Amino acid sequence: MTSTMLDPFHDIAPDPDVAREIDPGLPREDKVFHLIARAIGIAVLAIMGAIGLFLGASSIPTFSRYGLGFFTENQWQPENDTLGISAVLVGTFTVALVALAIAFPLALTTAVYISEYAQPRAKSMLISLIDLMAAVPSIIWGLWGFFLLQPKALHFSHWLHTHLGWVPFFHVDTDPEAASWAQSRYTASAFIAGIAVSMMVLPMAAAVMIHVFGQAPIGEREAALGLGSTKWGMVRTVVLPFGRGGIIGGSMLSLGRALGETIAVVLIISPAFDIKFRPLEVGTNTVSALIAGRFGEATSAQLSALLCAGFVLFIITLIINTFAAMIVSRSRSGAQE
Repeated sequence: MTSTMLDPFHDIAPDPDVAREIDPGLPREDKVFHLIARAIGIAVLAIMGAIGLFLGASSIPTFSRYGLGFFTENQWQPENDTLGISAVLVGTFTVALVALAIAFPLALTTAVYISEYAQPRAKSMLISLIDLMAAVPSIIWGLWGFFLLQPKALHFSHWLHTHLGWVPFFHVDTDPEAASWAQSRYTASAFIAGIAVSMMVLPMAAAVMIHVFGQAPIGEREAALGLGSTKWGMVRTVVLPFGRGGIIGGSMLSLGRALGETIAVVLIISPAFDIKFRPLEVGTNTVSALIAGRFGEATSAQLSALLCAGFVLFIITLIINTFAAMIVSRSRSGAQE
């Protein structure tokens, strides 16, 4: 009699492969948040694109009338049909570079102290103070620069001219050795405006650097200390090289912010349309200050020229901020790869 029992190891047919459903892995709340964040990001890009398109379209009449001469002409005389932004571009970068030259070392040392040397309780307080400093309105910094800073800074400008006047950058068209030196030649300058602007861009640079320094790997820190390094030696060999990308990116973001500062510069400078690289000397102008000062009395043709100047500043700032974001994003948590 043949057995009808099935071999449990050979006679059971295997089940066909069935595709398993992929678990999306995100709960509904996270999906909603992602959609909202994506929509906000797209909206920001759309707004920026709309601003750029508006400024570009408004600049067409100016480009058609003046051509490349709009970038080479330094005078702004609407009554003579002479308009150009070469002088204000030079003034814009002069004020921004003075601000960056002052803000960069202050921001770097502040960030190193807060991230590496400050006690935990003092660290949180100092970070809050930096955030509060960033929240001060620009008009307050402008009033501070005009009423408090300028009477003191012009003496420092005179000292720089006296001892470093042989350098064209520190030269002022007056005699510094005169018995009664001309104080009016040192007031309302790009140097004083740059000091005020430096206080406005310092918190931005410091915040980026503090964030990057805080991400320096603990293992490398402890390895440096374990090999006998001092605290400063560890900072110099581990933290600063790791945060190089953040240092550069934060500085460039501050530069982009300084290029567009308006109110503080308008309150301090004496408008002048001269191409000069003498920040200690009275008189300069920036693109944003030009727009703020001439917008109220502008005709339609002048308004197009002002919008064209704004479009140039918009492109410059966009390029600088884009490069800054690329430097930070391509680094390993802020460090250059």
